[in-house]
Amino acid sequence: MKILNFGSLNIDLVYQVEHIARPGETIASSSHQVFAGGKGANQSAALARAGARVFHAGQVGPDGQWLVDKLAGLGVDVQHIRVGDVPTGQAIIQVDHHGQNSIVLFAGANAQIDRGAIDATLSHFGAGDILLLQNEINDVPYIMAAAAKRELRICLNPAPCDPEIRDYPLELVHWLVVNQTEAQSLVAEETPEQALAVLAAAYPHAAIVLTLGAAGVHYRTDREAFHLPAPQVEAVDTTGAGDTFIGYFLQGLTADMTARDAMTRAVQAAALCVTRPGAMDSIPAADEVD
Repeated sequence: MKILNFGSLNIDLVYQVEHIARPGETIASSSHQVFAGGKGANQSAALARAGARVFHAGQVGPDGQWLVDKLAGLGVDVQHIRVGDVPTGQAIIQVDHHGQNSIVLFAGANAQIDRGAIDATLSHFGAGDILLLQNEINDVPYIMAAAAKRELRICLNPAPCDPEIRDYPLELVHWLVVNQTEAQSLVAEETPEQALAVLAAAYPHAAIVLTLGAAGVHYRTDREAFHLPAPQVEAVDTTGAGDTFIGYFLQGLTADMTARDAMTRAVQAAALCVTRPGAMDSIPAADEVD
C-alpha cells in the first residue's frame, strides 16, 4: 500500500509577537525565523517520521529546491515534485506568547499544477493506495475525481476551508479530517458535536475525524464513535500540530492499527509537536512518540 500526498510546499516566515496583530495595528516582532512548511509538506514529513511509505506530489519555484531536499532527507519519495518558474508558496505566521498562531498564505507555485502533471502522477498509483489532500493547491476536485477512477482511497483535510469546499465531490472521501473551524464552516453548526453529527449524516460512507486541539479529537463512522482526550502540555507553537496528527493517524491505519489506536498515537505525536517551535521541524520521530 502506498500513500500519495498531493499537496503544498511553502517557505514559512515565522514572527514571534506578544499578541496577534489586530486590524489596523502595527506591532513589533521579537524574532524572525524561516522554516520549511506547507500543510502538504508537513503532512508528508509526519507520515515519513511516523514510518509510512509516502510519495509527495506538488510544485515549487526556483527558490524551493531546499524544501524538496529536506523532504527527501526525511525519507519522503519526491520524484513527483516539479520545479516551475513561479516562486514557491509562502506563509507569513504570527505566533503569540501562548503558542497560538495566525497565518497568511501566498499560493505561488502551489497554484500552478497542470492536469498533465496530475494525470502523470496518478498513473503510478492504483486500487487500495491512499491519496491525501489539503486545500492549498489548485484543482483539488479534479484530483479527487481522477483518483476515484483509479480506486484510490481519499483522505481530505479541507484546510484552509473556503466556501468552494462545499462544491467538492466530498462523496468520494473515505476520511474527512477537520478542526472545529473547518467543520463549522462546512455545515454552519454552532457546536462541534452538532457539526460532527451533521457531517456524519451527510457523508455516511466516510470516517469523520474532528480535531479540537487541547480538547482532544472525535472519531465517527456509521459503525463506531468515540472521543479521545489530548495530553496536557505547555504549548510553545501550535503550527503543524494538525499536520502531525494526520500523518501519524494515516500511518497507523496503513500499519493495521485500529482507528482508536492510530488516533491515540497521533494525539501523542501532536502533543509533542506543540512543545517545539516551527512546523515541519517540530514533528517528532516515531521513537519519541512510542
